[in-house]
Amino acid sequence: METLNVDHEDTVSSGQKHRATKSDTDMPSISGGIDFLRQFAVESKKLWWLAGPAIFTSFCQYSLGAVTQILAGHVDTLPLAAVSIQNSVISGFSVGFMLGMGSALATLCGQAYGAGQLEMMGIYLQRSWIILNSCALLLCLFYVFATPLLSLLGQSPEISKAAGKLSLWMIPQLFAYALNFATAKFLQAQSKVIAMAVIAATVLVQHTLLSWLLMLKLGWGIAGGAVVLNVSWWLIDIAQIVYICGGSCGRAWSGLSWKAFKNLKGFARLSLASAVMVCLEVWYFMALVFFASYLKNPQVSVAALSICMNILGWPIMVAFGFNAAVSVRVSNELGAEHPRRAKFLLLVALITSVSIGAMISMTLIMLRDKYPAMFSDDEEVRGLVKQLTPLLALTIVINNIQPVLSGVAVGAGWQGVVAYVNVGCYYLCGIPIGIMLGYKMEYGVKGLWTGMLTGTIVQTCVLLFMIYRTNWNREATLAEARIKKWGSETGQEAEIEEIKYEKDFTNQVMKTIKGDGD
Repeated sequence: METLNVDHEDTVSSGQKHRATKSDTDMPSISGGIDFLRQFAVESKKLWWLAGPAIFTSFCQYSLGAVTQILAGHVDTLPLAAVSIQNSVISGFSVGFMLGMGSALATLCGQAYGAGQLEMMGIYLQRSWIILNSCALLLCLFYVFATPLLSLLGQSPEISKAAGKLSLWMIPQLFAYALNFATAKFLQAQSKVIAMAVIAATVLVQHTLLSWLLMLKLGWGIAGGAVVLNVSWWLIDIAQIVYICGGSCGRAWSGLSWKAFKNLKGFARLSLASAVMVCLEVWYFMALVFFASYLKNPQVSVAALSICMNILGWPIMVAFGFNAAVSVRVSNELGAEHPRRAKFLLLVALITSVSIGAMISMTLIMLRDKYPAMFSDDEEVRGLVKQLTPLLALTIVINNIQPVLSGVAVGAGWQGVVAYVNVGCYYLCGIPIGIMLGYKMEYGVKGLWTGMLTGTIVQTCVLLFMIYRTNWNREATLAEARIKKWGSETGQEAEIEEIKYEKDFTNQVMKTIKGDGD
């Protein structure tokens, strides 16, 4: 034990010298307005180099489900409601959990890449594959028993039966998610976003053509949509894995390794914290569609709201692109111990994302008389969508801020803390207000949505305050400790680094909450 203490002191001493050297390469302090604009232009270029392809990839991948949902709306109202409930409740639960589990890889791979420890990235990827596929096996139960589960939750027999049948057909997609959510974070951490964009675009083209052919032309309905969705997601996975194994990632991928099975417990803990954070965000607006199914005329309410959620998903993909870019850039800069640049790039991302959201919202309001016809042939559904457009526009602006802030949380490794924030803002504030307005005060879908939006606004304000009070120099130090921790394979060294990291991080969080951080 005495030898261990000496080694630890040597490590701290060398770490301090290392930090001093790296801090010299950080962004210089901004001295005025012209300097701000110059630095803004520099950081915008770097951010868009990542965010542009990431946004395009997100658009394409989101459009896979959106195309299926649009075509389902032209089959009939019941298929549209079934697709919406399956996506929001069954698939939504699974996607939220697995996407969160995969986001831990963004923290670890991003900081390892920034610190130059490329060899560990392939090990992290394989650990994430193991954990996510294990989760997929467990989540299959929700797909198998979807019909009785939805009936138990109070869904109508027609919707429960149709959504349950669709869930069984979508099980292959669940395992495709298990590979994709980890692989995407691995590639994003290395800025391999162009390849991801090309793959996603190619798959989207074939998906659109095959969906139209099977669902409408050949009359397969939602069964045809399920077949094409499964094929499309597996094509993305296969193409990305071939790209990785083909040598495009250099030292970051050296092949399969037994090291992937070491320290799985600790890796799973960080993944679980990430899962809780992301799940609470993803499930929140999924719950909005679910609660709408209990209103009068549920098929119209669910159909109209699902159309709005579908539209909301496209601008959110812009924000998610920035989320991916910000989490990569923040984790890279903290791993390289550049706290000032990490803080500044957040400001750049927020200004850019809000500007884009405002432009999309104004366009949507101007076209509110025309766009509902793209999604449904039912006049009642179209009318409700038009009424919801102002709320949709406001939600777009707010939701273009929130994913950027979440990207900072992932990049810095704050997943556990943000999970608590999400519980309070979303589920103790937003949902109760929405239920009161929607049911008690009989504002219907508008009331539900207003309450949920209130929770999002509160959560955004809390995250902004946390980031404002953050000591970025401390975050750079914690990133170094995290890299050391996950770089060790097993044993006492990993345990000591884990305790040290958790103690430092807890102290930093308490300072943030009390308001006496730097």
